[in-house]
Amino acid sequence: MDHSLDDGYAEAAARKRAAGESGMPKTVRAKLGLAAGLVLAALVVTVGAAQARVSAPVVAKERQELIDRIDRETAAADKLEDTVDKLRAEVSARQRRALRHSGGDSRADLVGVLAGAVDVHGPGVKLVVDDAKEAGSGGGDGPRGTSGFSDTGRVRDRDMQRVVNGLWQSGAEAVSINGQRLTALSAIRAAGDAILVDNRPLVPPYTVLAVGDGNELSTRFQDSPDGLYLDALRDNYGIRASISVESDLRLPAAPSVIVRTAQPSTEKDTS
Repeated sequence: MDHSLDDGYAEAAARKRAAGESGMPKTVRAKLGLAAGLVLAALVVTVGAAQARVSAPVVAKERQELIDRIDRETAAADKLEDTVDKLRAEVSARQRRALRHSGGDSRADLVGVLAGAVDVHGPGVKLVVDDAKEAGSGGGDGPRGTSGFSDTGRVRDRDMQRVVNGLWQSGAEAVSINGQRLTALSAIRAAGDAILVDNRPLVPPYTVLAVGDGNELSTRFQDSPDGLYLDALRDNYGIRASISVESDLRLPAAPSVIVRTAQPSTEKDTS
């Protein structure tokens, strides 16, 4: 009992003290370090929560101000668009009266219809094209094998281009997409996942109205290469499409019809 501690333990403890090491066990040191880390983490979280609570009303106020500004600008844009539509209709009516007074005939009305300068109505077909129910990544086979698009279940701009061109070739006299009248100068392009018609973004489903001989137009389009292309998209990628014959369709005039090369003639007709 006089020498219960081995001399070797006493020497090892002395060496640790001489090297400045603590005699505290490693498990105790680990627990103290973990406790200190937890206290520091709790302090950081508490400070962050306090700052978020202070800044939350400011963020909410700024967000609401942005929403209110968007609503005001949207209402102003809608009002201006309505004014433009009224002025365009008035200009079109004055043009028709001037043509009649100057000896214009029915050919002027036909030109206006074909150019999209006047609103039209009549029989035709209604074609609705929509994305697949579960649009997702597809393989590289089929009519879109070299398109470069990974999401093959979405309707693309070139799909709508083929649909519209197929309707024109099948005998359509006037065509619109989601209320946007198409002319010889119209462009169907893409901006990301959105389809633009004359720089106006459209959202699916895409409703295409085409005025013409309804039954013949429907048959000719479905038998055309573009109609078969649409069938291939439906069969291979699940893109939804339906066509129906309508007795009376109403298409608005094009937003703007710009004459690029024609100029009024100053010479009198002597014939």
